[in-house]
Amino acid sequence: MNMPLQRRHFLKILGTVGGGLAIGIDFSLPREVQAAGAPMVQAGPWIRIGQDNIVTVVVDKSEMGQGVLTSMPMLVAEELDADWAHVRVEQAPAAPEYAHPWFKVQATGGSTSVRAMWQPLREAGATARALLLAAAAQQWKVDVATLHTEAGFVVGPKGRVPYGDLVAVAATLPLPAKVALKDASQYRLIGTSLPRTEGADKVNGAGKFGIDVRVPGMLYASVERSPIVGGTLVSMDASAALKVPGVRQVHKIESPVAVGVAVLADSNWAARKGRAALKLEWAAGQLGLLSTPALQARMKELAHTREGAKLAKLEGNPASVTTGKLVQATYEVPYLAHATMEPMNATAWVHDGGVELWAPTQAQGPHQFVAASVAGCKPAQVKINTTLLGGGFGRRFAPDFIVEAVTLSKLAGAPVQVLYSREDDTRAQYYRPAARSELTARLDAKGHPAAIDGVTVVEALSDGSGFEGALIDKNGLDTTAVEGLAEFPYHTDNFRLDWVRHKAGVRTWFWRSVGSTENGFFAESFVDELAHAAGADPFDYRRDLLTAKPRHKAVLELAAKEAGWGTALPAGRARGIAVCESFGSYVAEVAEVSVENGAIKVHKVTIAADVGVVVNPDMVRAQMEGAMIYGLSAALYGKVTLADGRVEQGNFGDYPPLRLAETPQVNVHLVASAELPGGVGEPGTPPIAPAVANAVFKLTGKRLRTLPFADSELG
Repeated sequence: MNMPLQRRHFLKILGTVGGGLAIGIDFSLPREVQAAGAPMVQAGPWIRIGQDNIVTVVVDKSEMGQGVLTSMPMLVAEELDADWAHVRVEQAPAAPEYAHPWFKVQATGGSTSVRAMWQPLREAGATARALLLAAAAQQWKVDVATLHTEAGFVVGPKGRVPYGDLVAVAATLPLPAKVALKDASQYRLIGTSLPRTEGADKVNGAGKFGIDVRVPGMLYASVERSPIVGGTLVSMDASAALKVPGVRQVHKIESPVAVGVAVLADSNWAARKGRAALKLEWAAGQLGLLSTPALQARMKELAHTREGAKLAKLEGNPASVTTGKLVQATYEVPYLAHATMEPMNATAWVHDGGVELWAPTQAQGPHQFVAASVAGCKPAQVKINTTLLGGGFGRRFAPDFIVEAVTLSKLAGAPVQVLYSREDDTRAQYYRPAARSELTARLDAKGHPAAIDGVTVVEALSDGSGFEGALIDKNGLDTTAVEGLAEFPYHTDNFRLDWVRHKAGVRTWFWRSVGSTENGFFAESFVDELAHAAGADPFDYRRDLLTAKPRHKAVLELAAKEAGWGTALPAGRARGIAVCESFGSYVAEVAEVSVENGAIKVHKVTIAADVGVVVNPDMVRAQMEGAMIYGLSAALYGKVTLADGRVEQGNFGDYPPLRLAETPQVNVHLVASAELPGGVGEPGTPPIAPAVANAVFKLTGKRLRTLPFADSELG
């Protein structure tokens, strides 16, 4: 189909670069970036085609296992008709021209990489292809309509010519007014499971993560932070620390996002030993008595009073429905840490009026401004080298590790690498919010919900995150607080949902699947309770209420079919089902469980996913598996609790992930879809907790309404 170049971005020929053709995309910058004195967009290159026929695709998103270093080049190569064997991938620098077209700042998150770049990158590839065809037509003096492309060659009546032989001429030609994008029936790369471009380097050790960075003259930093939420440093004795062999310096860090005492040394081990020798005294402050029971009591109070509630959604008049079977339920979830496999780290070198960073970051744009603010320079003077990320889950969007590295390099006058221990990060106070939801329904004569009224109590991720403008709507509602519940897909004529902001004092942050992680549990657990109250099969009940939601219904039916819903199971096992939409994708999961010695054992999980057009099926399956396992770890075990203002968990011993022996068999089934791509990295997380809880109820008759399940008494 012919696609006019979109007004929201434009393509530009940058001319020959090293004897090749370069194609760039411009995105408009947000006003605040322009006002901050950042340079105007100058069209950074996205595609480079060399005279050696090598096609280099520049990827501005961070690779944290989700596969962007493969999927995004596939979009370009598809429309360019490039030879995949000649495609190379390059990580983009931090620069305004690489601003996310939706976020308006360079960053990776919200399962948006392919969704946001689906159109621009294909247009870039198609534009390069059109220029190469035009160059060949000019060189051969033939009508361009007589030519076509095949895997890195332009082919026509006079033979075939490799792209590399055409780039010099192509770079002199004007951009086409519009470009022809392929019909899906013409795809030869999109929809295939090409191997990861970075996969081999990860296996053989050549891939560089942030933790692998080494800079000449670099010092290693270990930071002791307040053990009390909101605590302040009263006194410090560093004399013993400075006597530890290898320790060079000790510095205080004081900023809104990072407060502590850092020991700088010649090795990480020496820095940690020096840190252990510090003698520090901390003042508790106003949050020194913070405790999980007190926070839970406050959430309960807020749910009952609906103090300061914001209306999240209203359809019909639930209060007018006063007859019919009454169903009520209360659900709670705790704070959760991100527990990235690669510990948090960053390396900074403040020198010559600027900053160079080496970091596993999800937020190059925000971190460029953060680093500039700390160092006292302009954002354009901050160079960010993005390494591979050993997991992100939203945690590497936070600013603390960047602030610490830049602050310490500035104080030390040398490159500094900050490396968190597992305990450091678990207690760093960047958590998925704790939440409570109280839901009430009245059922009609068919057992269907005639009315639903609910309230959810949870912190606002917009508070203190710096993203208030993006998350708070015109009515003062934090959209992440209710996502996954406000979009309740099951038919009812009367629905109300209120949100009450809980201001606990604990710093909350974006966690894999954001608000849908808790709200999917609330919604899908409650629907299961409605089905039971109606005397209906949970699958049949959902299907009957999803007639107006074909994509929900399709994945529900596929998951049930592939899981063998309704067929006999071994004694002592049961199935539970759940379906959630998040980030533009629809995922249903069926969990097959048993309860052994009071502990839940998940034997098998069947996943059906509609993510729209599938770019790379193997990577989508891998992300669905990983997201489900991440969510299952949280459902079974995950919790961060507080006592006397202190976080009680520290390492995997008391904040355990799912072990290999506990991991269920996982089967992923993808719906063939022509819809625009949806998210992939996060949508597999929300359905697993309710699917397991619903299976446990089927098996034992006990409803699990509080996470984690390990805290439940199952006998």
